[in-house]
Amino acid sequence: MLTNTEQRLAAIREWLANNNIDALLVPHEDEYLGEYVPAHNERLHWLTGFTGSAGAAVITQDKAAIFVDGRYTVQVTKQVPADLFEYRHLIEEPALDWIKDTLESGASVAIDPRMHNSAWLDIAQAKLASSLELKILDSNPIDELWHDRPAPVVSDVRLMATEAVGQSSDSKRQEIAQLVKKAGADSAVITALDSICWLLNVRGLDVSRLPVLLSHAILHSDSTVEYFLDPARLPTEFDTHVGAGVTVHHPEALQARLETLTGKKVLVDPTTSNAWFKLVLQNAGASVVSKADPCLMPKAAKNSVEIAGMKACHIRDGVAMSKFLCWLDAEVVAGNLHDEATLADKLEAFRSEDPTLMDLSFDTISAAGGNAAMCHYNHENQPEPGQLELNTLYLVDSGGQYLDGTTDITRTIAIGQPSQEMIKQFTLALKGHIGVARARFPKGTRGYQIDTLARQHLWAEGYDYDHGTGHGVGHFLSVHEGPASISKKQIDVPLTEGMVLSNEPGYYRADAFGIRIENLELVVETPTNGDFPVLSFESLTRCPIDKRNINVDMLTRPELAWLNDYHQKVWDEISPLVESEVKEWLRQATLPLAHS
Repeated sequence: MLTNTEQRLAAIREWLANNNIDALLVPHEDEYLGEYVPAHNERLHWLTGFTGSAGAAVITQDKAAIFVDGRYTVQVTKQVPADLFEYRHLIEEPALDWIKDTLESGASVAIDPRMHNSAWLDIAQAKLASSLELKILDSNPIDELWHDRPAPVVSDVRLMATEAVGQSSDSKRQEIAQLVKKAGADSAVITALDSICWLLNVRGLDVSRLPVLLSHAILHSDSTVEYFLDPARLPTEFDTHVGAGVTVHHPEALQARLETLTGKKVLVDPTTSNAWFKLVLQNAGASVVSKADPCLMPKAAKNSVEIAGMKACHIRDGVAMSKFLCWLDAEVVAGNLHDEATLADKLEAFRSEDPTLMDLSFDTISAAGGNAAMCHYNHENQPEPGQLELNTLYLVDSGGQYLDGTTDITRTIAIGQPSQEMIKQFTLALKGHIGVARARFPKGTRGYQIDTLARQHLWAEGYDYDHGTGHGVGHFLSVHEGPASISKKQIDVPLTEGMVLSNEPGYYRADAFGIRIENLELVVETPTNGDFPVLSFESLTRCPIDKRNINVDMLTRPELAWLNDYHQKVWDEISPLVESEVKEWLRQATLPLAHS
């Protein structure tokens, strides 16, 4: 009997033959191009069995290959049959290169333009033009073949009152409309789900870990908006909530409405919008203006109400984290060395005591011992979760989606007595974390200019980490929010007042241990005695950093002062909110350190 994967591969090959096409490219992305793909759009998983968050597959009549990055080189071998698919590295050998090398000149490759952004399509057309034919599909063959496809999640539409978000939708629409005009456009297609929800002050739970609604919007330069969501989903108060100027259309009307923009200049973000939008607009005679989503920068710079919410939810999140870490220490002392799944579930249970928790902000990374050396490890993708062992480190990276904000925190915890090497590496990472937290910088500074502060102490010893230092975080929206970041990538976006970014240097030793220390930081303006004010970071996260992992004598006096001051803030804000057992644990965890 054929396996599901064999049957599905055969069905795709039959489709290729019937349509006289030589290859089909299937990316992990869906039509919304978001970080998280809802279950009913997991087309790559349906075809291959692969559950990772990044990847692609190419199917020909006699070959098939799956492309994953370094995070998933082990996982893919466990989930995708080697006798059916070649394993390829997504970065070192992109799918387009494999296609060029595998197919004969003149062969055809089919793509669904909804699964790729327009920037990618431009690259693909240029790369394949001389040797292969790129066929743009009107419909996706997997959608036709996926007979047991789960129904989309249809969540309640939550209207976010102006008092909860600090700015009315009408005010936001007028602000963004001015940016659309400034960009030389008559209209803008808004496709990023968090941008749409921010613009209309709505939230939902259509996608796991992301409090959004699967929808699209067209914003015109007169500040009117066409919103594409099943009208039956909207509460009766929606019209009053958003104010005049918002019309609601069924999603099936999207193409027809786009085709009315003939002769108009339409802004489309080439990285966040799928290529189908550009193709439809061009075919309708519209002029496409390829510029960034105009909501990105205003959304990233939190207003005073959003900042107050972020601070409040971080205190409550700190209570949950402190309860969990107190419980974990007691369990280790009692000899109960739990597995990673149990630990993740226990932490979620503590967070769930807060009625404002709507969801986790991402799947918890619960990594014991050597598993933590994989910086995006997920115990749910393993044959069985790892187990705590004495004299190792446990890394937990987690967060919550609360009604008043989004959290993301990583703590690396001593299980028993960490080795001197673990302590050294932890302290080097901590010095980098403190370097970012204490940074002062002029307006206009980019994240890549800050990144060196996080890495300098590791670099000095010949070490580094293979991920960014910081990403933006939304207000009860995406835990990975653009456009700013702190990383080696030279992203030309200034850090501005009100942005919230993570600060998460780390160190990873393969098969041995992994370290990451992550707080969220608010960009604030700081007065100076000089000619102009500067920007700096205010730490939002409230949870102890494990002192058992620190070599205090490696810290400078300013670094030690920062750590003790941070722990004093944790004590002051968390201790009144926890019961006596946790309070005593917290007292010990936040006692000041001193040089020997």
